[in-house]
Amino acid sequence: MAESQAILAQLQPVLNNLQGLPYPHVDNPEGCKKRASVAIIIRVRTAFQPVPAPNESLVDLQQDEPQPDSIDDFFAQEWVQNGDPEVLFIKRAGRAGDRWSGHIALPGGKRDPEDEDDRAAAIRETREEVGLDLSSRDVLQAGNLPERIVATTFGRVPLMVLCPFVFLYTSKTTPQPRPSPDEVASCHWVPLRALLSPKLRTREYVDTASRMAKQGGPVLQFVLRCLVGKMMLSAVKLVPSESHFASSVPGFIPSEGESAFTGLAEGAFGIPSSNQGLAHLQPLMLWGLTLGVLADFLDMLPPYNAVRLWEYPTFTPLDLRVFVWLFTRSMRKNNAHDMNTGTWPYNKGKKTRRRASQTAMDATSYARAVTEGEPTSMKSKNGAGIEGLGIGSNPQDSIGRLLEGYYHNLNVAIVAFLVYRTAVGSAIAYYGFKLWRKYQSRL
Repeated sequence: MAESQAILAQLQPVLNNLQGLPYPHVDNPEGCKKRASVAIIIRVRTAFQPVPAPNESLVDLQQDEPQPDSIDDFFAQEWVQNGDPEVLFIKRAGRAGDRWSGHIALPGGKRDPEDEDDRAAAIRETREEVGLDLSSRDVLQAGNLPERIVATTFGRVPLMVLCPFVFLYTSKTTPQPRPSPDEVASCHWVPLRALLSPKLRTREYVDTASRMAKQGGPVLQFVLRCLVGKMMLSAVKLVPSESHFASSVPGFIPSEGESAFTGLAEGAFGIPSSNQGLAHLQPLMLWGLTLGVLADFLDMLPPYNAVRLWEYPTFTPLDLRVFVWLFTRSMRKNNAHDMNTGTWPYNKGKKTRRRASQTAMDATSYARAVTEGEPTSMKSKNGAGIEGLGIGSNPQDSIGRLLEGYYHNLNVAIVAFLVYRTAVGSAIAYYGFKLWRKYQSRL
């Protein structure tokens, strides 16, 4: 199909560029020792061919085709040019205490001391999580994406350095993923054209009241949840072409015994749901850090709008959205050019490397791409807002304007909104009381 062919035509130079000009290594910031690696695994699904009738079937005596040694050799094959490129995603298994439990993610995980480097960690974690061997002869290493410092969104704590690596399967048939039930609930091959489709852009709704009132208990969290609602984050609804499930995960078949009161309490007070039944049939939503990591890669492919389709976080109540819009309007207007141009190139000799758009974030953490030559200290020069964003370290880096300033203004908008709601509620209560007194005096 024409759409897939257009993506394939641009995917070849993109992978060549990533392979020929890798992004630099980022050292751990002070006080942060953890590193993690993820694998962006790409394959090309062959075009449909009808199965011949039994009396027409022939034994294929053709010898195995030689494995291509380069990206150019791979894309020169006819079956590749008529295929459909796809990326592998996983849905993490539900685990208590894991901030990314149940999220859509890329295969990967924490680097262990025995790992030779960050790439080796991505290869090992992929093998352990989904059973794919990225060191095999039918996989090409196609460079990496910018390494990112992951820090808490509203806090000052660096969590890890995240290292994304790109791998390309060169065979017509790829091994079947086997998700490890302890870590992965399911894995999904998703066409790149689905990731790039504006029609599949949506919002993910995240409860932030539990974090904003962590020390206040369930009652305060319930009140805050009623006031501010849920945070709305940019997301992509995934449409897989092929899925594999770990059928032994708890709740794959729904269990009995949950009462209506339990479900109501979980929804109202933010208690994690104890019923995981049929969770594998829920919509697959790509958002947060994984979407941000992929945004710059997707923005290099037609129709070149992945970053422009990203939207600033806001909240569900309409009046709070108005406050957020007003308090962030000036900053968003200043950022409009960066958002419209997406990831922009800068020159280094005769080669071109893409700049990160800095959109990798969720409701609790933010992954900042560090440009070459930038310090990795989590201490910003002005000490304001979110730590780890390197404000002032590079005047061309959009992060100081794009998200650090946004979250500062977002906090101000929430405070102003709560004052407004309190004032309006007090005024309504006061006039209601006066009307009641007036009514009582007439009796």
